[in-house]
Amino acid sequence: MSDTLHKFLFDAGSQVRSPVRGEIVSLSATWREIKHRHDYPEPILRLLGELVAASTLLSANLKFNGALVMQIHGDGPVQLLVVECNADLTVRATVKLRDDKPIAETATFIELVNARGQGRFAITLDPRDRSKGQQPYQGIVPLEGESVAQALEGYMRRSEQLETQLWLAADDEHANGLLLQKLPMEGGAPSTNYDPDAEARAEEVWERAVTFARTIERAELLEVDPPTLMRRLFWEETLAVFDPLPCAFRCSCTRERVAAMLVSLGEREVDETLAEMGNIHVDCEFCNKSYDFDTVDCAQLFATSNTMDAVRPAARQRH
Repeated sequence: MSDTLHKFLFDAGSQVRSPVRGEIVSLSATWREIKHRHDYPEPILRLLGELVAASTLLSANLKFNGALVMQIHGDGPVQLLVVECNADLTVRATVKLRDDKPIAETATFIELVNARGQGRFAITLDPRDRSKGQQPYQGIVPLEGESVAQALEGYMRRSEQLETQLWLAADDEHANGLLLQKLPMEGGAPSTNYDPDAEARAEEVWERAVTFARTIERAELLEVDPPTLMRRLFWEETLAVFDPLPCAFRCSCTRERVAAMLVSLGEREVDETLAEMGNIHVDCEFCNKSYDFDTVDCAQLFATSNTMDAVRPAARQRH
C-alpha cells in the first residue's frame, strides 16, 4: 500500500512498557498531488517535501480532531512556507517565494529561510471542535541546526520533553520520513513486579534504536517500502507493529469559505474592488483552484448576510 504511515513500538521486556515508539511515512501520490500544482525550484521542493513528511509523522499522535499547521516565515528566498496536516493524515502545502532572491541549486536550509537570522518557524495545533473548550496552541520552533529535522528535534526536546530523532528526505517522486521517540517511564508507586533495571534496559533500547536508524541512507529512505525498511533497520528487535494508516492530499478550500472571507472583508471594500476590477477572482494558494464572484454574486452574499444579522436579534427577543 502506497501513501501510508506505519507505527511501531519497541519491546524492552515483559515488565516494561515500550520505551520507544517509531513511525515511518511514505508519500508518493500525495506528494505528487502537492508538487504538480506548483512550479518550485528543486531546493524548495526538497525543503517542502521534508516538511510535509515531518507534518504527517507529528500529526499521527494528535489526540484531537484538528490540524497541525507548520509555518516558516523566512528572511531569504522563502517568504512563507505552510504545511497543514489533519488528524486523518490528509495534507496540503504551499510556498511563497521572493521574486528578488535567487535560489542556488545547493542552497541550504538556513540559506533558504534564515539567512539573516530573522526567520520564524511556528507550529500551531488547531482543534476543529471549539465547543469542547479546545483552543489553538502555537509553539515557536527555533531555526537551529542545518535541517528541518534538527530544528524539530530541538523543539520536541525543549517544548514536549520528548527525546526525538527524525530522518527526512524528498525527491521528485517521494516525501518520506522516519521518527523515533523515547517515551517517558510510567509514574506512580512501584508494583510488586517492579523491575529495578527497567529504566536501564529502556535506555539501552533507545540507544540501539537510534544507532540502527543512523545507518539509513537517503536513497534507502526514499526507495525502500516501510515494512522492508523496518525489518532491515530493526531486525534484532522485538516490535509491535500496527496497521498502516492511509495518507492523502486534500485541500479544504470551498466556494462557501471564500464567500465567508469576502463577507468578513465588508461590503464597502468588496464594492470598491468590484468597481475597480469588474469582478473578484480568488486563487487557492494550496491547490490553485479558482473562484470568481461578479457583482450579482457579491450582492447576494451581503443580502443573505444582512438578512441573517437582522434575524438573530429577533430570535433572541422571542426567547
